[in-house]
Amino acid sequence: MSQLLKDLYTNDFLNSFAGYLQQENKSVSPAQFTRQVMAGNWSELELKQRMKRITTVLHQYMPAEFGAASQVLLQLIERLEADGFRGSSIEFIFLPDYIETYGIDDYTAAVAAMERCTCFMTCEFAVRPFLKKYGMRMVKQMDRWSRHAHAHVRRLSSEGMRPRLPWAMAVDFLKKDPSCIIPILERLKNDPEEFVRRSVANNINDIAKDHPDTVLKLIREWKGFSEQTDALLKHGSRTLFKKGHPEVLKLFGWGNNKDIQLQSFTLPKASVKIGNALPFSLQLRNKATKPHAARIEYAIYYRLKKGDFGKKVFKVSETSIAPGNSLLIERQHSFRPITTRVYYPGAHEISIIVNGVELDRKPFKLLK
Repeated sequence: MSQLLKDLYTNDFLNSFAGYLQQENKSVSPAQFTRQVMAGNWSELELKQRMKRITTVLHQYMPAEFGAASQVLLQLIERLEADGFRGSSIEFIFLPDYIETYGIDDYTAAVAAMERCTCFMTCEFAVRPFLKKYGMRMVKQMDRWSRHAHAHVRRLSSEGMRPRLPWAMAVDFLKKDPSCIIPILERLKNDPEEFVRRSVANNINDIAKDHPDTVLKLIREWKGFSEQTDALLKHGSRTLFKKGHPEVLKLFGWGNNKDIQLQSFTLPKASVKIGNALPFSLQLRNKATKPHAARIEYAIYYRLKKGDFGKKVFKVSETSIAPGNSLLIERQHSFRPITTRVYYPGAHEISIIVNGVELDRKPFKLLK
């Protein structure tokens, strides 16, 4: 079984970190620090609660004034980096949390600390309360960061501004009107670092959920700028693809469906038990005299708690079918229990979608 994220905070990790803290504050006892962190109901705490516990205990050994505390924090990062630690591991998420928690009223010191800290451990969550409290002042800082020499700071300027950043504090004005985000994305759309461009794509996908016309405008303006930007736009349009947005599909070459014929769609079984997989097959034929691009998907209509249905679309492939040729596809959909979905036994449906158009739909039963 894979290790739970909350279990990354071991005795060894906490003792080791406290040893670095001791170099900045001689009164720190690594053993005492670890005992304080792991005291009481530690075993019952989840990841974010454990992170917050470490933040709180760390504060007891830091200067009361945030400006001074931020300098200690940055010295800790310098020491950790010098010894080969890299903040890409989630354990160190309590460092930006410290800035978020204790620096919110010291804008200047906190912004400087985030700029350095994010090069070690991303500050995408820490920046959210600052966007809420300081509004356009913080937006202007995010825009400045999009010009930064360090790729992790540039990524922060996009990732921290995502309207629907997962697990992060909501910032309503970003969701309501994303116009302040667009100049940042424009600047980063052809960034040399792939992980920065991926953040831009994810930001665009967030915007698409509330403002599809804004994303459609970006696609029209940016498409063809470079291969990298085209790939970014395609990844950022995935929600619109799954929703079958006709104009977006057309811009990516999947707008014409008249020559695609669904020759067969078969479910070998009419029912499947929770924990098993539902097999299905389909065959498509290109009736045209030239190759035909096809984005092939299927949708599961899940039975919900109140008896209605929720639809989720899954990508099968993006391909080109030669003129007059047929394409046979065999797949199976797993109903293995997962933490993000509750399965309710009863009537379900599965459909086949090509280029955003649902071609056929069949019922099946999900059994206990």
